[in-house]
Amino acid sequence: MSPLAEWLREQREALRARRVRGVLWIAADPESALARAGEWIAAGDWRAPLWLGPVNENAPGIPRLAAAKARSRLGQEHDLVVIDAVSPQGGFDPDAFGALSGTVLAGGWLVLLTPAHWLTPEAGPWRGDADYRRLTQWPHAAETLKARYLRRVARGLLAAESMAVWKPDAALPRAGAPTPSAGNPAQAQTSTPASRDADCLTADQAEAVARLTRLRRRRPLVLVADRGRGKSAALGIAAARRLQQGERQLWVSAPTREAVAPLFARLAALLPEGRVDETGFTLTLAGRPAQVTWLAPERVLPALEGAEIDPHAPPTLLVDEAAAIPAARLIRWLERFPRLAFATTVHGYEGTGRGFEVRLRERLDQLTPGWRRLRLSEPVRWAEGDPLEALTRDLLCLDAEAASAETVAASAEHHAPRVVWLDREALASNAALLTQAFGLLVQAHYRTAPSDLRHLLDGPEVALPAVMLGETLVAIAVVQPEGGFDAALAAEIHHGRRRPRGHLMAQSLAFHGGHLDAARARWWRLMRIAVHPALRRRGVGSQLLAAVEEAATAAGIERLGVSFGAEPGLIAFWRRAGFVTLRLGLTREAASGEPALMLGRGLTPAARATLAAMAADFRLLLPDLLSQAARDLDPEVAASLLWEGEPGPTSNALRARLVWFAEGGGELALVRPWLRQAWLDWWRHQPDPGGESALADTPEESVQGSDVAAALGTPAAIASAVAALFQGHDERLSDDGRRGRQARARALARGLLAAAGEGGDMVKPAPGE
Repeated sequence: MSPLAEWLREQREALRARRVRGVLWIAADPESALARAGEWIAAGDWRAPLWLGPVNENAPGIPRLAAAKARSRLGQEHDLVVIDAVSPQGGFDPDAFGALSGTVLAGGWLVLLTPAHWLTPEAGPWRGDADYRRLTQWPHAAETLKARYLRRVARGLLAAESMAVWKPDAALPRAGAPTPSAGNPAQAQTSTPASRDADCLTADQAEAVARLTRLRRRRPLVLVADRGRGKSAALGIAAARRLQQGERQLWVSAPTREAVAPLFARLAALLPEGRVDETGFTLTLAGRPAQVTWLAPERVLPALEGAEIDPHAPPTLLVDEAAAIPAARLIRWLERFPRLAFATTVHGYEGTGRGFEVRLRERLDQLTPGWRRLRLSEPVRWAEGDPLEALTRDLLCLDAEAASAETVAASAEHHAPRVVWLDREALASNAALLTQAFGLLVQAHYRTAPSDLRHLLDGPEVALPAVMLGETLVAIAVVQPEGGFDAALAAEIHHGRRRPRGHLMAQSLAFHGGHLDAARARWWRLMRIAVHPALRRRGVGSQLLAAVEEAATAAGIERLGVSFGAEPGLIAFWRRAGFVTLRLGLTREAASGEPALMLGRGLTPAARATLAAMAADFRLLLPDLLSQAARDLDPEVAASLLWEGEPGPTSNALRARLVWFAEGGGELALVRPWLRQAWLDWWRHQPDPGGESALADTPEESVQGSDVAAALGTPAAIASAVAALFQGHDERLSDDGRRGRQARARALARGLLAAAGEGGDMVKPAPGE
């Protein structure tokens, strides 16, 4: 046995005894680092190894994975993962590192290969590696970007005491801090407490399964957990038990199908007679069919319209990675599903539970005051104090937290808010401020990836305006310049012949929207903006936006822009800030699960006139989009967009048509255009549907008259009217078949006539209605 093989054997035995993972850092020139990795692989007996990075002749027979496909390994396990960040065509991918670090088994190793200069992070200059190509924006190249982020990672590696390091001049790796073993009992760690439940690995997981199995009506359960705590498996175990107890239909939703792969894997293991496919899990129990159905978030509410579903007693709904689903959608599920559980990851690339709880807690208290929260803290796949978990948290800033509410309150007593523009060189070296800044962004957004921290520090031309209370950061924006293409390149973009990297809004509006000037103009796009929860609705966000506008104007910028997953509360926020809607995407964002919406604000008279014309184009296009390409858009979002624009005059011919229909003439299909126009005129006379989610919160008194409100102004009435009149979903009007839908449509016509002051009480309902 070679000295390296003996060293590795001893280390692996120690790791297995503690149920933790090892980390080896090899820093050298590419040829030497790859050769050392080959020696390491040959020295061990690996059962499930994986190589992440370009093809490597030093690792024959080892499965290779491109960094872009790292998420495909979620739910799988490896005893060796080698991450090639040293090859010239490779580079360090933070997202892949985060994803694969969670796949390493207890007793296994993660081996990280980096350039030799990572051993001396204070030497410079640091420039972007090959993976920075994902970060670049025309006309910048990866090698021209500063690599503050990589320097920060190198510093973190040097500070990690429990990591093994194999330096170029050493024959064997140098172990980190003393390895706990039988000969070092003070360092030894007990394994995770066992569970009395044979299907569960920890007491935490068993408690979660027990609560999920006995979910009660109107008492939703919220599960939060760090990675590796068995949250998704707990959902699968509970689903199996609910089926065994006689439940015949359960629904499962998550931002992506792959996010619930562990759930279905556990379900299949416990009920091997069943079958897993793209639609979920099916089997026969006691001679009766049973199923756990997978539904993408946008399909959950429409599925309630199915003929076999009782809308008053829908299936139990289990939601995994709920933090990555817009709060407005989760709230609607709370209203429609008596038995419901939300589960989400607190740290990591899957999503963040902190922002999720901030957004949802108030509505949980209002709608379901009996809700319960359970946190899973015991690791399932490794023991507490695992070196790889600690290193991953540190390198990727997974523990980033905004300042506490108490700290903000204390700072507010002694300091007035002031706007500063953060220096990224200083920020990269100021751990406390970086944690506050990134923590605030994490808390405010549905999904934050490890690579977002890299963009924060190294994105080309990114600016970071922030609001401080003394030394406490309470608001921050991420600003990215866009556009400014010359006439020739702008024309190429406009006709779809060129697609330079980056410049999301400028290029999308030029190519998809047909606006050539969008590529020529200079924009500042606000990629993110976050205000501390303790200071929301206190003018801090407006102060920050005003500072951005002032700086943009001074820099000769003509337009501000934003792009985000369409949600009513966000639409209302940006509309109050003077932005107008310019484009609705036709595909759903990965981060929010909603179509992207683009809004802009002109900073000069000419820019304001141009954006007003673009907004008018969008309003003209919107009804056609809703009837076809955006037919599945959330009706609440559609209503928020339809509110923009001026109401038209109500003609005598339109009134006569409504009266005829309201009194029993014709049917919905024959009056839809007139009913649609009348509803749109009424809706645009209503106050701006602002707030967190106006349609979910609007009291009936806020619309014109209580009788009218009963037909028009409730959240359900608004959503059903939009779905039926604009999106062709007549089934949203009533659960009572065609006759019920006609009756509801005639009631809608009577309400519109009453709202227009046409004596709606004099309009007689049709016979039998």
